[in-house]
Amino acid sequence: MPTAIDKTVGSKKRKSPKESGVPSSKRRAVAENESTESMARIQQLEDQISESRKHYNNIATLISMLSTDGPGTNPDLAAAVSLCRVFSRLIAGGNLTEPNHAAENEKIVVAWLKERCREYQKILASIMRESDTSSQITALTLSMRLLNERAIHIPGDDTQEWTSGLFRTIFEAVVEARDGQALQSEFLRKFVKPYEDVTYYTFLQVADYAATARSTEILETLVTLLSACDSVPSPEHDFEKFYIKTSKQNKKLLSFNSHKKRAQDAWLAVLQNNLSQPLRKNLLRVMVHHIEPWFTRPELLMDFLTDSYNVGGATSLLALSGLFYLIQEKNLDYPQFYPKLYSLLDADLLHSKHRSRFFRLLNTFLASTHLPATLVASFIKRLSRLALNAPPAAIVTIVPFIYNLFKEHPSCTFMLHRVIRDEEFKAELEAEGMDDPFDPAEPDPDHTGAIDSSLWEIESLQSHYHPNVASIARIISEQFTKQRYNIEDFLDYTYQGMLQTELGTGEKPLKRIPVVEYQIPKRIFTDRLLQEDGGLDTVPGSLVRALWDFS
Repeated sequence: MPTAIDKTVGSKKRKSPKESGVPSSKRRAVAENESTESMARIQQLEDQISESRKHYNNIATLISMLSTDGPGTNPDLAAAVSLCRVFSRLIAGGNLTEPNHAAENEKIVVAWLKERCREYQKILASIMRESDTSSQITALTLSMRLLNERAIHIPGDDTQEWTSGLFRTIFEAVVEARDGQALQSEFLRKFVKPYEDVTYYTFLQVADYAATARSTEILETLVTLLSACDSVPSPEHDFEKFYIKTSKQNKKLLSFNSHKKRAQDAWLAVLQNNLSQPLRKNLLRVMVHHIEPWFTRPELLMDFLTDSYNVGGATSLLALSGLFYLIQEKNLDYPQFYPKLYSLLDADLLHSKHRSRFFRLLNTFLASTHLPATLVASFIKRLSRLALNAPPAAIVTIVPFIYNLFKEHPSCTFMLHRVIRDEEFKAELEAEGMDDPFDPAEPDPDHTGAIDSSLWEIESLQSHYHPNVASIARIISEQFTKQRYNIEDFLDYTYQGMLQTELGTGEKPLKRIPVVEYQIPKRIFTDRLLQEDGGLDTVPGSLVRALWDFS
């Protein structure tokens, strides 16, 4: 006969070891014991699957143990590793391949195993996207091992696993992973860089993935992956390092041109996507050394570079290198190159962190002796005018640069010394002066009238407050006995370095302490009393006190 239930006893909540006052050492022992029991349970289920097909339902049990809180969160990595071993043995044994004349029940088993394998692969991808760093890297390793087994043992076109199968899932999970910097670094270090087939199909996946508009964060990840693959193979390169042995049978993976074509398509897809301005600048910085070497047809970069060149500012400066490469090496026709280059010379340029890079390129662009004198004179005059408001570190670069231009283009030296034979006109100039014929608002450097002007700006800099600037500005007034200056010696000057030198903390010691005040006041912020004719009068303590209002 059933007895009455004591509700007070049955309703008591079971306390956890922590709540019941169990010491932490005992809690750790309990946790370790539970972990040991879980691993033993997992190993038992795995062994049963290997022994008999009647235990295939253990696969579903292991999958359920893999993530109890939902896909990708708090995964049981022991179950994940066990499942990888299980499916690797099943794939190698042909259990995931349907025989030609299989019975109906055999087809059902194979279909069920395939479905469980796809479920396992999705969970691994979810772990890579959402879990912690250690779990992400473990899931990546297991997924790539599974890819290897599938590509080798499942008959058919093994490239399908790379193009639209498991590798695409792995790639997308790596790119879209939350806090996935460590995962992406592991993917590059362990798989992409060492193995040429992984590199090839990574290029292929980037091209397909970037064909759709992506967020800036995703595009930055793609650029990181592509930039890491900076070792362009030579035509004589032997492709031997493959992650999957059967890749050696694919002729495309043994072709130098095929590898460059895939890399070219990947970079083009990224360049044609919705790039932010900072990302565009980063791409322009690596254009010559990391991007252009992969292109079999560098002229495909023309639209991206010309669009970047027309943006203006620092973006245009960064686009100069790649654009000049196309003009010089690939015969790109860009008729407005020098007018656009002339427009980049503004006050912001001399304060830009890319100033040194621009002067290096400008030195190359104006080196040709076939340039018209009117064009070179416009650049000289524009730089001279900008030097009036430039920081000292920029002026010490501009003056030697102008000196070199005069040595390379002697026809412009009329700007330095122009002989006036008409005495009446000479007297009029000395009495009234004249307007500068240079037109700073003219956008075309061939029509600015700079060749008829002079470099009065550089002469005025000979009275500059900074002694180094005043000293270097005098080279324009002296005889041109030096062949040319090495412009690299002046590009890395900074205002801080020049100031430290003058203060004695640099190479040049301070000869004399500069005088700041010739009369030291007794008071600064308070008024002082002056006694005159037996009375007291209030006198401001300092000019600073008179100027400031402390009310």
